[in-house]
Amino acid sequence: MIAAPASGHGKTTVATGLMAALSRAGTEVSGHKVGPDYIDPGYHALATGRPGRNLDPYLVGEERIVPLLLHGAGPLGSRPAAEIAVVEGVMGLYDGQLETDGFASTAHVAALTRTPVVLVVDVSHASRTIGAVVHGLVSYDPRVEVAGVILNKAGSPRHADEVRRAIRDVPVLGVLHRDAGIEAPSRHLGLVPAAERAEAAHALDVLAARITDAVDLEAVRRIAAGAPPLHAQPWSPSDDVSPPSADRPVVAMAGGRAFTFRYAETEELLRAAGCDVVAFDPLSDAVLPEGTAGIYLGGGFPEVHAADLAANVPLRSALATAIAEGVPTVAECAGLLYLCRSVDAAEMVGAVEAAAVMTPRLTLGYRRATSPTDNLLGPAGTTVTAHEFHRTTVEPGAGAVAAWELGERAVGFAGPTLHASYLHIHWAGHPAIAQAFADAVHGGGQAARPAPDLRHHGDVEVRDGDLVDLAVNVWDGLRPEWLDDALRTSIDDVHHYPEAGTAEDALAARHGRTPGEVLATAGAAEAFGLVARLQPWRHPVVVHPQFTEPDVALAEAGHTVAHVLLDADHGFALDPSAVPADADLVVVGNPTNPTSRLHPADAVRALVRPGRLVVVDEAFMDFVPGETASLAGDRTPGVLVIRSLTKLWSIPGVRAGYVLGEPDVVAALRAAQAPWSVSTTAAAAMRACASEAASHEAERRADTTVTHRQALTDGLDALGVPYVAGPAGPFVLARPGEGVRERLRAAGLAVRRGDTFPGLDASWVRIAVRAPAVTERLLSTLEAVACERRPIR
Repeated sequence: MIAAPASGHGKTTVATGLMAALSRAGTEVSGHKVGPDYIDPGYHALATGRPGRNLDPYLVGEERIVPLLLHGAGPLGSRPAAEIAVVEGVMGLYDGQLETDGFASTAHVAALTRTPVVLVVDVSHASRTIGAVVHGLVSYDPRVEVAGVILNKAGSPRHADEVRRAIRDVPVLGVLHRDAGIEAPSRHLGLVPAAERAEAAHALDVLAARITDAVDLEAVRRIAAGAPPLHAQPWSPSDDVSPPSADRPVVAMAGGRAFTFRYAETEELLRAAGCDVVAFDPLSDAVLPEGTAGIYLGGGFPEVHAADLAANVPLRSALATAIAEGVPTVAECAGLLYLCRSVDAAEMVGAVEAAAVMTPRLTLGYRRATSPTDNLLGPAGTTVTAHEFHRTTVEPGAGAVAAWELGERAVGFAGPTLHASYLHIHWAGHPAIAQAFADAVHGGGQAARPAPDLRHHGDVEVRDGDLVDLAVNVWDGLRPEWLDDALRTSIDDVHHYPEAGTAEDALAARHGRTPGEVLATAGAAEAFGLVARLQPWRHPVVVHPQFTEPDVALAEAGHTVAHVLLDADHGFALDPSAVPADADLVVVGNPTNPTSRLHPADAVRALVRPGRLVVVDEAFMDFVPGETASLAGDRTPGVLVIRSLTKLWSIPGVRAGYVLGEPDVVAALRAAQAPWSVSTTAAAAMRACASEAASHEAERRADTTVTHRQALTDGLDALGVPYVAGPAGPFVLARPGEGVRERLRAAGLAVRRGDTFPGLDASWVRIAVRAPAVTERLLSTLEAVACERRPIR
């Protein structure tokens, strides 16, 4: 045990140097740290090649200290058990939790483990008085065996000799002279983690050489060999947790320079609970590990790396999506900050409705916390011991559902799939937490679904093979002759640069708007891209399940996208109150793809707030007879409507769309639009589809869609296949069960998979409305494949 009279005497330098020197001399060494600190074990791991371990009676209980010591010193893979365990103390030798007579102190752990103590004493400001200090430490508690002392920061050989003669109780094992080159630089929370010191390995070599020259390593070995044997069984994670299923779901564990703080036993418990733990670096990785079914974000220094974390937009977006999708996620301290909307001025993930800022005050101390409600980590009433250590604060300090209660104070953010707070918990002391998290990751025997592929579209379903297309939401009949004539005639004008002004005039007249309220676009996809780049959105929200192109466009523009997931239990009805009040951009479909849900116009208008832009995707509104609930002709301030001609008029290859909104918003979008993005052929299609003939044909097609859709839903009812009630679009979202899509495909029928839409899983499929003969083939095939029947609850 390496101890000292107080902090700052050089315990970490000497303890790490001893570990490195002994290891380099061929001794198998394990490194341990008294207390909750994460930083020192990072140096220990670098010195020994084994995980650094913490020994903290407050966090894990006195009864686990010896088993955890034996576990950390035991065999490690192909490596043998440690010959010497070097334990670095905390603060002064007898300093522990306040008002407890030294509980969790270095002396307490030394007594529990019967470990001899070697003192490190900074002698830079005294000489003979050091003898009195050492004598006091040796004689203060007879349960603690002080076996030697190492003098640190001696000014000269004469100075060292003077101190040596004054120490009469124990042998002086070595003398280190003043040398700042072997000190670890401090950070605002303590020492700089080894993972953040590029020169750490070289510095460790220098330190090991200095310790070898200055300290009697053989005497250290003799002291260690004299420690009495410990009669206990090593701690084993498999004694405390068990796999809830035969699966091996992936838990993505944050690492790298920004996330260096986590207890080694956390990963070991998760592996014992049947999870595969895969590290990822939020600074450099663009995606989560493949198959991510759970996320663990530990401690570290995100505030130091905030700019680089903010710059990794793809990963921030992937995390936001995964968390919104319900991937079980635990975040401690730094993890909490990373999930906030921002840390100071830097954008973070935005999964937690809070903002973090640096403060001059250090928050530090042990905590006893109780869970106020059932949540991801356990039932209401779950009590843990924890540690808090940070110079930041979040506002608000707790969500509507708090993670913990500290006495009367609620802290953190919690729910069925998310648990985020400042508290660090040693899971070896509270293994039920590890089991609860692992159970959620396994999902009761099924690995949680990874984040959906937001770039997947229905046309992919029919690219390969000779399949009947029930996947693409495009009218499957012939185009009107007048539209084909307009498209063919437009070819005669392609020797000129395209000009969309006359098309915008025609569209404005169709919707009762002025030309300044209309912008022609190369399909709805271009419109979403323009909106994404319109301004530096602080908190963009997409209401899901919904067409995923807005997510892709926002992410490509550098924004972190938050999701509001509508509830299948309520038929995916829009709940305006579920949208965060500070969202400055909200995207919602109407009728929504893929649910086919038509939201009342008043519900959409209820999303409007000062300073917020509400974007309504009405790509399928022309399939609704009378276009009820449309806001295309409505001049509600703060609303922008996006329309598409692709679907109703069977022209996906032309890319024809447009936006309708307030003149200043439309003008800003126009200023950001690339020149000539709307082709001559697309402009011709817009003019033709805004004609009176088009209005009559659109009504006929909408009425036909209603009739054909009714045949589909009647057939689904007869088969007992659940679907979202009251569909309004040219498709129906059904839930025949997992595996049905693949069986239909094998039978020559392509339907749109549901699991690439946020909020849905593989049991859902989207079925395009088709002519009765095609629908009848689908229904008979569904019956033949004996699909799983799962009602929407």
